[in-house]
Amino acid sequence: MQAIQLIQTGKALQAREVPEPQPGARDAVLRVCAAGICHSDAHYRSGLSYAGPVPLTLGHEVAGLIESVGTDVGEFKPGDRVCVHYLATCGECEFCRKGNEQFCPKAAMIGKHRDGGYAEKIVMPVRSLVHLPGEVSFEQGAVMMCSAATSLHALRKARLKRGESVAIFGVGGLGMAAVQIAKAAGANEIFAVDIKENKLRLAKQLGAVPVNAAESDAVKILKELTSGRGVDVALELIGLPLTMRQAVLSLAVQGRAALTGITDKSFQISPYQELLNKEAEIIGVSDHLASELPSLLEWARHGKLEMSKAITRTVPLEAAAINEVLDGLESFGEDVRVVIVPEQMSEHRNPKSEDRSRKSE
Repeated sequence: MQAIQLIQTGKALQAREVPEPQPGARDAVLRVCAAGICHSDAHYRSGLSYAGPVPLTLGHEVAGLIESVGTDVGEFKPGDRVCVHYLATCGECEFCRKGNEQFCPKAAMIGKHRDGGYAEKIVMPVRSLVHLPGEVSFEQGAVMMCSAATSLHALRKARLKRGESVAIFGVGGLGMAAVQIAKAAGANEIFAVDIKENKLRLAKQLGAVPVNAAESDAVKILKELTSGRGVDVALELIGLPLTMRQAVLSLAVQGRAALTGITDKSFQISPYQELLNKEAEIIGVSDHLASELPSLLEWARHGKLEMSKAITRTVPLEAAAINEVLDGLESFGEDVRVVIVPEQMSEHRNPKSEDRSRKSE
């Protein structure tokens, strides 16, 4: 089968023929119907964040059809529509038992530690699968496995309460989901901070107040919009020292900044003036939890979370097209979210969910 793989850090991904995966006793093999291209994938390609050993198939946002299952699998069957949680875990350690599987010492992330979804097929333990409702397209299901799930986890870590205000720094795929989740959670004011006009327009359509950081200081604007108070929650989704610092500076008294973006650089904070004096908090966010996925898919099924507008376009399972998308992500380009749709999967598209996606445009 064909897979698009990282062969050498800092080099373009390449198309390769690889053996078809075989299921273990508690595994399932999926035919990939959609695979989202995440900013993290650009970090893995560049070496900003380690992925390997190589050769490695990237891609951790995956939805597809089960093609075969292992001998001990009863809860899934061939033909089931499913989404893939990004981790293959042991299921037995203290972290897995507590539902904090992202800290499992044996955890292997698809597209980073083991082969992911930039391929025709993928194999995963069935504990990492969740049923995809028929009302939700494969494309939306795929991006929800990172974009929406991580945003939900970040807002939960930040303890966002009904009636509070939230500033979202970066309204790409994660940010568009965060706007909708914050709205569903009862946030009183939602501010979308970005430098791209097209993203700010879309965030405004979803109910956020746009803040163009290319035209003025984002912290100053946020303070003005909140009568000098600042925001209760700041969610940083970009991974830049500048925006991480801005997220902290934009906080009100007892505000919480949840940092999700990936960077290898540090940023400066004046402990007393900018943190201690107002009992503000900086919270680290590590991806998301499998237990959060069913709720997201239910929201999508009932139309409370609409990710089709965040999908800028789809591309085929081809190295040149995927590398072009990753190039754009590295330069913080115009795309919100791009999804790989293997050409052979067009016959499996769900007409109901496709019609719904078109109506939302």
